[in-house]
Amino acid sequence: MKESIVVKALAALAQPNRLQVFRSLVVLGSKGATPGHLGESLDIPNATLSFHLKELMNAGLISQERSGRNLIYRVDIDQMNGLLAYLTENCCQGTEACIDASPNDCHD
Repeated sequence: MKESIVVKALAALAQPNRLQVFRSLVVLGSKGATPGHLGESLDIPNATLSFHLKELMNAGLISQERSGRNLIYRVDIDQMNGLLAYLTENCCQGTEACIDASPNDCHD
């Protein structure tokens, strides 16, 4: 994954409402959610939610699909996994020891 894509994704997630939206969509998985459902469950006004959904889409973290009259938003699992892989690829200098290590065991 290109560093510029990682920076864009992290910047999008560095806002509390967008992080909430993203995490909610991760929980929902392939089912996704309509903006109405997200706004109601997260108590985010429609105009604000629309802006945050657009930012998450521009960062490639979520996708949008029309289903009849509704828009369904879903997390882009491949993009999320790519971001996580990029962030952890050099953990403990690439050894598998980090998987079971405590947070204090992985440091320079």
